[in-house]
Amino acid sequence: MVTQTKISGHIMDVHARRIFKGVVCIEGGIITSITEAEHVIDQFILPGFIDSHIHIESSMVTPFEFAKTALSHGTVATVSDPHEIANVCGMDGIAFMIESSRSAGIKFFFGAPSCVPATSFETAGATLTAADIDKLLASDQILYLSEMMNYPGVLHEDEEVMAKINAARKRGKPIDGHAPGLRGKDVKKYIDTGITTDHECTTLEEALEKIQYGMNIIIREGSAAKNFEALHPIIGTHPEKVMFCSDDKHPDDLLKGHINELVIRALHLGYDLFDVLQIACINPIKHYSLPVGSLRIGDNADFIIVSDTREWKISHTYVDGILRYADGNSYIHKTNQKLPNQFNATRIQTDALKVPTRKMPVPVIKAIDGSLITEKDERYLKESGGYLIPDPNQDVLKVCLLNRYNAGCEPAIGFIKGFGLINCAIASTVAHDSHNIIAVGDQDEMIAKAINLLVASKGGLSAVSQDQERHIALPIAGLMSDLSVREIGEMYESITKFVQHHGSTLRAPFMTLSFMALLVIPKIKISDKGLFDAESFTFYEP
Repeated sequence: MVTQTKISGHIMDVHARRIFKGVVCIEGGIITSITEAEHVIDQFILPGFIDSHIHIESSMVTPFEFAKTALSHGTVATVSDPHEIANVCGMDGIAFMIESSRSAGIKFFFGAPSCVPATSFETAGATLTAADIDKLLASDQILYLSEMMNYPGVLHEDEEVMAKINAARKRGKPIDGHAPGLRGKDVKKYIDTGITTDHECTTLEEALEKIQYGMNIIIREGSAAKNFEALHPIIGTHPEKVMFCSDDKHPDDLLKGHINELVIRALHLGYDLFDVLQIACINPIKHYSLPVGSLRIGDNADFIIVSDTREWKISHTYVDGILRYADGNSYIHKTNQKLPNQFNATRIQTDALKVPTRKMPVPVIKAIDGSLITEKDERYLKESGGYLIPDPNQDVLKVCLLNRYNAGCEPAIGFIKGFGLINCAIASTVAHDSHNIIAVGDQDEMIAKAINLLVASKGGLSAVSQDQERHIALPIAGLMSDLSVREIGEMYESITKFVQHHGSTLRAPFMTLSFMALLVIPKIKISDKGLFDAESFTFYEP
């Protein structure tokens, strides 16, 4: 016998753009009726929120642990790119994410990572060819082609890149974009290949131009890149062309909120309630053809209940008619899995970090708080014994990138501004997109110590000073832990405060650090092969 559930309240019908008192009837996970009623519980029923582009790995926890927290924020589904773990573990990493998501309660919809590795200018743990992408897209578990970061490859009609795009097109599956700053005829050519979204816009003018050419804009507000403030006017002008995403959400931020935060911010700015809910709840379903309900008869019973429309506190989250979250408790059950990893780096010595004196001025990466984009700088550096050394007085530190996949490699070394560290070094194996070991510090001895802590644990985050150290082990591909979001979030908050105590003014120093190796984002980055000009796609001379 099928159990029937009835829930009453003020129903937010986003499709009809009205709120009315009514009762939702659920049988077998499906909404069988929605009827108006005079006397209802004083609560609001509405479709659940959807993150339209996220790398779950950046939360540093498994999909299951992510879901336990995200359900409390009203998230019922995510459009998830397993790009990070794919760069480390290839197809096995994607399989791990799919399996981990099965019992998670939230509906995770995965894409086929289009750029593994992101470029040919770095060493990753795996390569996904066009044949691999075609195989992934043939599966019903893979709904779309994930962000095509290799926009130069698209513009130059690279054979392998176009084969990946065509594999999605022939199956009618959406293709996500990634084209920061691309404008004019170049962006039109990029879009004309069938690429339908972009989450990398940083200015309103860029977003409006891409909309003009038919693209859907995903407004991103993550832990590092925050574009809501610049882009929110398109909520009012083009709500049918907009979605929300977090892209990368670190655990301490996930504890505070998810897509619900963008909904609240948009409403506080005075945008129309139904436009905002269309963006947060409906547009992703339409664009990606997601099997997610939007509170209509015949839909899957995926919805949330909020106690009021002032604070928008989520009291209940239902997925397929099953209560997954209620008043502080998540109702999902964990399954055990083998934890994948690939880590072969060996300990380094301090001498490996020395930089011989060279022609000055030297190029310097300038990190920007809250942005993935870096600026180019040039500096005359101090010398000692024939070697260039950091200059904390100018906030010029060393940045190192060590290949984690092959033992005995020499690190690539450059210089960087913006971290502000004094008597401190930090290191991480969360280093987009190939996830080698990246480290920044003002003294070679501490940089080596921070790196070697990660070698010992085969991945994680570390921070060291003269007499103290902090360390978070991430045994799953050097990206994730199987601990809870709260446990990892508290550890992450602690290590962040430690780094800030030692001079960093960055809001999220480890998140900023993680993007210093992302070669597809301008303007200057570092890979395990050297300092890289991300505009000309060439290496700087050593």
